[in-house]
Amino acid sequence: MAVPRRVLIVEDEMLIALMMEDVLGSLGIAVAGIAGTIEEALVEAAAGDFDCAILDVHLKGKEVFPVADALAEKGVPFIFATGYGESGLPEKYRGRPVLQKPFMVSDLERVLATL
Repeated sequence: MAVPRRVLIVEDEMLIALMMEDVLGSLGIAVAGIAGTIEEALVEAAAGDFDCAILDVHLKGKEVFPVADALAEKGVPFIFATGYGESGLPEKYRGRPVLQKPFMVSDLERVLATL
């Protein structure tokens, strides 16, 4: 996949989501939406008006894996954003792209290029 044009951000910390939006904008990538809960993210995933998603692993005390499953089922690429790295993911999800928090612009750019 080429660098995505539209990205869904799934993040419950609004300041982090807005920072991601700014960073993506600086890379010429539009944000299709920001979802702060599992429920909102599942609605966005069903609509599917984006090229890929960045998923914060923990949203308001819940794990984002139902959203990851919904995206995988539709063949939509996604990136996990977590402070725990790939080792913090269940075995089923290892090998998926991971954006280690906190991250720099170059980290996000590098991970997007792997999709």
